[in-house]
Amino acid sequence: MPPRPTPAPAPIPRPRPPPLMPAAKRPSASWALALPPGRRARARLCLRLAAPLSFLLLLAAFLRTQPPAAPFAGPGKVSFLFLARAGLPLDFLWDAFFRNGDEGRFSVYVHSAPGFVLDRATTGSPYFYGRQLAKPVKVAWGEPTMVEAEKMLFAAALEDPANQRFVLLSDSCVPLYNFSYTYTYLMSSPKSIVDSFVDKTEKRYNPNMSPVIPKDKWRKGSQWIMLIRKHAELVVGDKHVFKVFRKHCKMIVTKALLGQKPNARRLGFVFRRKQILKGVAEKEHDCIPDEHYVQTIFSTKGLEDEIEKRTLTYTSWNQSSLDPKDKMTWHPTTFEYDTSSPEHINAIKSIDHVNYEVEHRTEWCQCNGTSVPCFLFARKFSYGGAMHLLEDGSLGLQKSAQLLVNF
Repeated sequence: MPPRPTPAPAPIPRPRPPPLMPAAKRPSASWALALPPGRRARARLCLRLAAPLSFLLLLAAFLRTQPPAAPFAGPGKVSFLFLARAGLPLDFLWDAFFRNGDEGRFSVYVHSAPGFVLDRATTGSPYFYGRQLAKPVKVAWGEPTMVEAEKMLFAAALEDPANQRFVLLSDSCVPLYNFSYTYTYLMSSPKSIVDSFVDKTEKRYNPNMSPVIPKDKWRKGSQWIMLIRKHAELVVGDKHVFKVFRKHCKMIVTKALLGQKPNARRLGFVFRRKQILKGVAEKEHDCIPDEHYVQTIFSTKGLEDEIEKRTLTYTSWNQSSLDPKDKMTWHPTTFEYDTSSPEHINAIKSIDHVNYEVEHRTEWCQCNGTSVPCFLFARKFSYGGAMHLLEDGSLGLQKSAQLLVNF
């Protein structure tokens, strides 16, 4: 007999899954209608703001994850930033200076009076054509507008990524060396060069500046500075310190100086008698913003180890008062034709250190660890003084094109 088929095994019963929980009911779209009118309006506002706020948060997170901008790879430029009353009376000397250099290694920016245009009618040097800022401010002597003009120059120069060094100059400044030496000196310095010191004898600090500017962070120095790019960005980006300066640091001339109003006019800035009298009456702290602002930023940010504490611009101060402590009567000596001889210029070039008596400190001038002359520029020079520099050839400059036309 054929074998009988083996019956298939009975299927193993599988456990039945537990019954599903009933799905929660979605709130009706009319849930907001059940709220009181006041809360209903707030709820609708929150819904409207949710989308843009979410977008902003995502954008901020995206930007934080972006790598920092790569350093500029090409040959860097030195940016020459001129603070001018109107025109540039020494443009012929700077024309010779720039002709001596490589046009791809420098840039020029000028803050001048509002409405003033640098063109063929106002300057003989093509290096200054159209180099004035588009929207300058009206600079008032001893007021924060001077600092505002400086910040505008730095901001304009930062728009060009090739600009790596930023030198602030006045319209009475002259170069002491040719372009090649000046460029090498500046580009070799890894630090900004900012004259900065503590003067415990002056009374310019206003306690109302605290806590943004503590008293022990208050600094003083020359406004003629050189910044590396990251420090120029720091100065331009500052809002908090400048806000305090605008409110609490203004030049107040005492009654003893009211008779010197003509001298202030010769500076070319606005001299506001009403503000002076008001300051005298209210006994405000006498403060010159441009002599403190940048120095105090570095101090408050803890970055003083990133600067050379000196200036690149030589100034000879004439103390007209018999009292050596009466610094309010000091003013820069103007170099005329007879005081701009090679002997005078070489004496300035030979200076290799600066004594800061108020700090009992001697600052030896160095560039990347190498001893160098302290000064690359000097002020204040008259037209005749600048002409003498060009005539005797002590700067190694050829006569500018505009002078050759006149010869």
